Amino acid sequence: MSEEILINVTPQETRVALVENGMLQEVLVERTENRGYVGNIYKGKVVRILPGMEAAFVELGLARTGFLHVSDILSHEQKIANGHDGGVEKRTPHIAELLRPGKDVIVQVVKEPIAAKGARLTTEISVPSRYLVYLPGSSHIGVSQRIREPETRDRLRTLVENAIQEEDMKGGVIIRTMAETAADEEIVAELKYLKRVCSRIKKRMKDPKVTGEVHTELPLTFRVMRDMLPENIEKVRIDSKETFNSAVEFAREFVPELEGKLEYYPGERPIFDLYSIEDEIIKALGSKVPLKSGGYLVIDPTEAMTTIDVNTGGFVGRKNLEETLFKTNMEAAYSIARQLRLRNIGGIIIIDFIDMGDTEHQRQVLRTLENALARDHAKTSVNDMSPLGLVEVTRKRTRESLQQTLCEPCPVCEGRGVLRTARTVCFEIFRELLREVRQFEAKEYMVIASQVVIDMLLDEESSSLADLQEFIGKPIKLQVEPSYHQEQYDVVLL
Repeated sequence: MSEEILINVTPQETRVALVENGMLQEVLVERTENRGYVGNIYKGKVVRILPGMEAAFVELGLARTGFLHVSDILSHEQKIANGHDGGVEKRTPHIAELLRPGKDVIVQVVKEPIAAKGARLTTEISVPSRYLVYLPGSSHIGVSQRIREPETRDRLRTLVENAIQEEDMKGGVIIRTMAETAADEEIVAELKYLKRVCSRIKKRMKDPKVTGEVHTELPLTFRVMRDMLPENIEKVRIDSKETFNSAVEFAREFVPELEGKLEYYPGERPIFDLYSIEDEIIKALGSKVPLKSGGYLVIDPTEAMTTIDVNTGGFVGRKNLEETLFKTNMEAAYSIARQLRLRNIGGIIIIDFIDMGDTEHQRQVLRTLENALARDHAKTSVNDMSPLGLVEVTRKRTRESLQQTLCEPCPVCEGRGVLRTARTVCFEIFRELLREVRQFEAKEYMVIASQVVIDMLLDEESSSLADLQEFIGKPIKLQVEPSYHQEQYDVVLL
């Protein structure tokens, strides 16, 4: 599996595209006036306690207050201890026992503000690097579950434990997947770097003059370089000379194995046109996804969950119905995994595969979906297929989806995706006129509406309008307002 990273930089935004075997898999967007907050550390102030939700709202200096749940206040050790310890049940403290309004608190953003929700916060601070995640408030030494060899896990844990003792560090560490192939010297050097970073953060935390942001996460370009597996990447192409030079310096210090793969792209043709990235982004904002076989997916995001419907479309197969449905579902499983990454869809996802009678076919489709999602950087979980043929998937959401980042709800339909018909609006106008007549005295009435509604009142509903005029005994004038959308109208008393 060959991977390329394309980085498009403009003064307004930075966009990163991950391309696997010539096909776009992920798009990340960071805008200058609205950089992401995940990973940032703040010195905040508790403004409100919600005992019924066991949570608190914390003022960070952002547009909205952050949300801090009691489970995100407890340390790693406290979470482990809660339950049974020596036959004694540990009680989780209430939010009011831990915080009070006006109290200063050090928090870190773990989930971006999404829609009307503020940022999700935690007091368990973590500082990530390429191979390690340092936890200043913990003493736990953990190893990524993706490192499966017991010998490797034990070796890395022992290495880190010894390095922590030698450096006289206080805190815990999570060993990331990329540490599996790293040299011992690199891991130890990185631990020393994290110690210096955390010392700087703690110094700012203690400074009474510092409020709001204490530590800022790396810009998007550097985060991608830090978090991607270098052995899979063939090239990292950057179309900005300034960003390229900064990336070389960053790679030289932190990711030396990536330095030789960095490439400045000076071409006149936009870098995202190399693999039709712009076209793929536009397609990813639509609801219908065609499959090569002739079938298609319909992706419908809602507030509570995202639903994905699989249809055979024009695919009629060659052998029999069961084989046709199986092939469509198999192709859909690969496509769904790609679309979840590309669109950055998180939360609960319900997939309505086409009903299959063969249980072995059902198992194969589920295995295919799980294998396709294994390359996803976000944590995913796939549940068994229900009797109705539905598969429930959960995907960790830390930032807005591609649609939420690039789009806004339609001001006309307000995100419903439908409009009341012109005839429906005409009937509403008739009812409004009757209400006005009963409440107010007027010589005549004027209806101001869009062109399509006025046309219908003058044509198909002209007899109904004439009957209403006769019934109320007052003339009704009509006026077109070009700026009005189809559902908008006013009734004016003259």
